[in-house]
Amino acid sequence: MINQQEDKDYQLLRDSLGGNALAQKDFFVRFSKTVYAVCLRYMNNEDDAKDMLQECLIKVFQKGGEFRFEGSLEGWIRRISVNTCLDHIKKRRLTFTDDIANLEIPVEKEWGYNSLEYNDLLKLLYQLPVGYRLVFNLYAMEGFTHAEIADMLQISENTSKSQLFKARQWLKSKITRN
Repeated sequence: MINQQEDKDYQLLRDSLGGNALAQKDFFVRFSKTVYAVCLRYMNNEDDAKDMLQECLIKVFQKGGEFRFEGSLEGWIRRISVNTCLDHIKKRRLTFTDDIANLEIPVEKEWGYNSLEYNDLLKLLYQLPVGYRLVFNLYAMEGFTHAEIADMLQISENTSKSQLFKARQWLKSKITRN
């Protein structure tokens, strides 16, 4: 069953794809924060995330004709954004790592569970090795299963599980550090 917001979103997409410049601007305003938040979690810094925001929204418009106007448009846009970020990372041939024993990244301030804010978490996510960050984002933030992650990243399910475990351990060590 479609709610009013979904109906408005569908119409906004239809109008945008039809070349309505005002609708395209409204579409950008409506979805740019969501897409940017996804990009921030996958890219290494804000500049890369801003570049990916543009790339993701271009891809949304390119694939707009494929949207079936069923279900969540925002969810469909998020999925395109995640895949676009993953494609970008794969093109750069970034690799997974199993060894972070020698990785010592200075933490700018003390964090505790009560004072951890979203921006602080983002800073920590930027510091995660690429494989850890990808799996953590896909599993914990996007809700994909290990089987789906393995397929998306062309790794085994056990590698996905291992990367998530290590990401959690790494994050926990940074958060609980006194």
